Amino acid sequence: MSHTSMDPTKMGIGRSIAVLTSGGDAQGMNAAVRATVRVGIYTGAKVYFVHEGYQGLVDGGDNIKLATWESVSMMLQLGGTVIGSARCMDFRAREGRMKAALNLVKLGITNLCVIGGDGSLTGANQFRKEWATLLVDLVKAGKITDDEARKSCHLNIVGMVGSIDNDFCGTDMTIGTDSALHRIIEVVDAITTTAQSHQRTFILEVMGRHCGYLALVTALACGADWVFIPEMPPDEGWEGHLCRRLADVARGSRLNVIIVAEGAMDRAGNPISSEDIKKLVEKNLGFDTRTTVLGHVQRGGTPSAFDRILGSRMGVEAVMALLEATPETPACVVSLSGNQAVRLPLMECVQVTKDVTTAMAEKRWEDAIKLRGKSFENNWNTYKMLAHINPPDTKSNINVAIVNIGAPCAGMNAAVRSAVRIGIIQGHNMLAVHDGFEGLAQGKPITWTGVSGWTGKGGSELGTKRDKYEELCIPMVVIPATVSNNVPGSDFSIGADTALNTITSTCDRIKQSAAGTKRRVFIIETAGGYCGYLATMAGLAAGADAAYIYEDKFGIRDLEISSVHLLIIPLCVRNENCNANYTTDFIFALYSEEGKGIFDCRKNVLGHMQQGGTPTPFDRNFGTKMGSKAVLWITEKLKEVYRHGRIFANTPDSACVLGMKKRALTFQPLAELKEQTDFVHRIPKTSWWLKLRPIMKILAKYNISLDTSEHAHMEHVIKKRVSMPAPLMKKACPPTKHEEEE
Repeated sequence: MSHTSMDPTKMGIGRSIAVLTSGGDAQGMNAAVRATVRVGIYTGAKVYFVHEGYQGLVDGGDNIKLATWESVSMMLQLGGTVIGSARCMDFRAREGRMKAALNLVKLGITNLCVIGGDGSLTGANQFRKEWATLLVDLVKAGKITDDEARKSCHLNIVGMVGSIDNDFCGTDMTIGTDSALHRIIEVVDAITTTAQSHQRTFILEVMGRHCGYLALVTALACGADWVFIPEMPPDEGWEGHLCRRLADVARGSRLNVIIVAEGAMDRAGNPISSEDIKKLVEKNLGFDTRTTVLGHVQRGGTPSAFDRILGSRMGVEAVMALLEATPETPACVVSLSGNQAVRLPLMECVQVTKDVTTAMAEKRWEDAIKLRGKSFENNWNTYKMLAHINPPDTKSNINVAIVNIGAPCAGMNAAVRSAVRIGIIQGHNMLAVHDGFEGLAQGKPITWTGVSGWTGKGGSELGTKRDKYEELCIPMVVIPATVSNNVPGSDFSIGADTALNTITSTCDRIKQSAAGTKRRVFIIETAGGYCGYLATMAGLAAGADAAYIYEDKFGIRDLEISSVHLLIIPLCVRNENCNANYTTDFIFALYSEEGKGIFDCRKNVLGHMQQGGTPTPFDRNFGTKMGSKAVLWITEKLKEVYRHGRIFANTPDSACVLGMKKRALTFQPLAELKEQTDFVHRIPKTSWWLKLRPIMKILAKYNISLDTSEHAHMEHVIKKRVSMPAPLMKKACPPTKHEEEE
């Protein structure tokens, strides 16, 4: 699909867009609504709220209200959906859809943005397909004129998936999933503390309907002993296997954690509940066992930084998709693929989502896992390796050392735990190098139980040093771990997500103070060295007026413009090394002087608090996957370079960075990354996230031009190689989650 070269600020003139949220609420929906409204207004379109979902569309009246720029202020950090959501039986009947069509026609609305789950989006597609006949019936009934019907002859539909379950094929992550994981992990961490005090078994039941994503990622993120998911029921005789694992005192654990998805079942299709497992454990083992059913707490709380950015990006893309659509364009859903927003045919994604349910109903468990996507499959395989495979009796003759270098960051320990356990499974002798390269001389073995409980710990248990040593002729792999996210060869680093969430939550509190006291402006200084990732993403997630960074040069004129804008959004973010002269103190003094009689100015330097705290679910999962993949790579590389009783490796591909590029975890030789690196400032020469800066500025009401040439084309859902009967072969979804591997 070709993209228009028209001025984006004029694309929406004469057009009207309605936005609604439907089905279950999810954190991040408000970010999507806010972006849809503001970008719609930016394009010159009128944008309407539809309150109470499809019910509001049917009832009309005050349920459909014109939105303004100010009407979406201060909603970015709110959970749920401010404009409301409701189940609507009326819309399922043609009569109800006719009422909805009448309400839209009378307001001249021919573009509808729906944020909801697969059922809500399927309803939107049916509404679009019937649109022409609905208008014919309305004309016949005398409720609209021929002229009104002609002006509203076509309805454009664009969907965004809002669901904590991450059960929609076609997008890596649905809006709300990451936030739900945050809530779950907070509970797991709290329970872990009390459980370790009283040698107990804890069983946690999490949401997900018929999708085991939340349960599976939670199991990886907390190092659970067992997880029950609907896509892969346990083998026959699982009761005995589970009890044997829990009774394995050789592991020396005071804590047993079992995660259960609400849709879990056995191979016969019988439900497996947390209460069933509790009775089993108490009867067979006599263990002190507790169950916790998390329920709707998973939907609560403020959205994570990831969900705010995801909702904002999807909202922008949804508006562009609506305004660029033609009558021939199928209803599409805006999805996330790696780091890119893509448009996919809505009903293709819905069909693949249904195929997963069909596979489970027909007990084609392997197919169900594959249809969920490559990342789901990799998550499952990683979990099985870390939790269900016992170390071999025979050892290899290989020693593998793990060393943490540089400043500590949240998620390092998850990577170390994973690397140690995968190495032990391979039969290697795993060495823990404490205190960086200086600790190489005192390297000592680290055991399976020695890394128990490390997944949820912040910082680095091994300790770190920065000293340089000559390269050794052995295979080496570097896992990016820094809050700055400035490692060339990887879009993400372990620790950056935790730091970003820390900054975002701090900004929320500061904005609350600014709103409460009125006429007060705050300047926040973030970490990152010369890398502006944290400042940019925190600015987007917190709804800041501006984010000053080294990579995007700015001058006194830009600061002057911001001083006026701060009356609208009283928050700006500054990267610590963005400019040697325009320091935080300088900007503070400038705004204090310019704001006399208008606003007060305050500054906050966040400092080392950005490195601390417990790691987020993303950093735990990312670290776990990276540690696992790194040791498996080293194992294969050692086989290649082992000759005549010794190891010698000096080729470029024997020293690599394991990084995430778009949707793949790839090994890149360090030598090849030299050309991509600004060594003076310790940053990559190009960064994917710089393309998100215009979105932040538009959402802050800056008069800038949005480059539409980079926007997503309509794609098709990738067909998976799944061994199923030919008539049932469907187009399947691209990899899920935001740390893709293949």
